[in-house]
This record gives sequence, structure tokens and C-alpha cells, in this order.
Amino acid sequence: QVQLVESGGGSVQAGGSLRLSCAASGFTYSPRCMVWFRQAPGKEREGVALINSDGSTNYADSVKGRFTISQDNAKNTVYLHMNSLKPEDTAMYYCAVWLGTLPDRGPLPAPRDFGYWGQGTQVTVSS
Repeated sequence: QVQLVESGGGSVQAGGSLRLSCAASGFTYSPRCMVWFRQAPGKEREGVALINSDGSTNYADSVKGRFTISQDNAKNTVYLHMNSLKPEDTAMYYCAVWLGTLPDRGPLPAPRDFGYWGQGTQVTVSS
């Protein structure tokens, strides 16, 4: 059974940093792609960043240069390092897994294509 557990959210002031973690278990399929999504109140869920098994990455334009996605394959954990946070980054952040490889350029995938989700971790950025 696929299980994804996010952690690391919190409240910070604008310009601050946070590191989110997503611990994955219950699958050994490779290659696989881990994706971070976020959903702000009243808005649709959107892709933030992804990382494939081979380490290739892709980012939403809104976070390029500020967020970095990384992974520790030994721990089956993916991280989202968020710097220079802005109030518009306030959202619930979720991780999801794609059993395969996703493109490392172009638009991020749509959340409707994913069947495995974590419970989310809240990020709140105050001005």
C-alpha cells in the first residue's frame, strides 16, 4: 500500500525559509517521479516541483530560483527547500507519486492524473 507522509510546514514571515519532507513507502517500482503540489484556499491544486528517479527536476515558473526539490533515495524521502517565501506561497502542500518518469521541462502534470497522495502540510507566509 502506497503511503506518503508530508511534514515540515509552519508559519514564517515573508523572506523566510522552510524545508518540507515527504516520506514514501509501500512501493518499490522504479523509475518513479515524486511531485509537490499546493492548494491555496479557494484555488485549484497546482504543481510546484517534481523530481524523477534519475534526479531530473522541473519547477513551476512561480517558484523557480526560490524552491529546490531534492531526494534521498536511501530514505525514500523527497524534500522541498523553500527560500524567499512570499505570502502567495501560503497553501497546503501535498506530495504525490507517479509510477514512471515525467518530463523535466514544460508544464507540470495535472493533479487529476495522480492516485496516491499524502495528507498535506500547511505553509503560511505572513507579510
